Amino acid sequence: MASPLPSSAAGASVLDLAPVLPVVVVRDADDAVPLARALVAGGLPAIEVTLRTPAALDAVRRISAEVPEAVVGAGTVITPEQVTACVAAGARFLVSPGWTDGLLAAMRASGVPFLPGVSTATEVVALLERGVREMKFFPAQAAGGTAYLRSLVGPLPQARFCPTGGVGPDNAPEYLSLPNVGCVGGSWMVPAEAVAARDWGRVEELARSAAALADGAGGSGTPGTPGVRAADGTCR
Repeated sequence: MASPLPSSAAGASVLDLAPVLPVVVVRDADDAVPLARALVAGGLPAIEVTLRTPAALDAVRRISAEVPEAVVGAGTVITPEQVTACVAAGARFLVSPGWTDGLLAAMRASGVPFLPGVSTATEVVALLERGVREMKFFPAQAAGGTAYLRSLVGPLPQARFCPTGGVGPDNAPEYLSLPNVGCVGGSWMVPAEAVAARDWGRVEELARSAAALADGAGGSGTPGTPGVRAADGTCR
């Protein structure tokens, strides 16, 4: 039985599970379970499996069934049909590089937490207007990086972000020091060569280093009073 996602009543969310959200590309579904176990052992329980390969949904299904300590989600979700398929496979949260009203409606109806993607203040305001306060900031570095996110703290303190895209061990601490960043997304702890070699010890080691990045970041990850994410993905 899968471990419960932190209760919205406690004010917890996907952003609060760990400082780093591994963004994983699974090419062979047989790798999914040992990969997930290595990440969890390293201190990263939330895992985003991207829908970039034919094996992705099977990977979500296997992790959900066989790694109860993990909170597995699906990323690169861009259609309502994918929302349905991911939740049916056992995805416990959904991540998208962007959003439309149709996709947002499907994610909200799915009953699992979700992170729609934004890259501009206008998109952030539009999501806040729709009751969503937790978002993926993508592509983070190309869209302005830490300087841009810092500029949003004053006018939009309600919003919390998971910056993804160009984030690595060198700049992750700077992102994590920002008061409006809950976690960062990245793939450096699951290098393709380590996965291809099935070097799960290396993945665990990198995950442990990634999980420790927040120790010296100095940020709270919570601007002001954060919203509480309900089961429909809205914040109250």
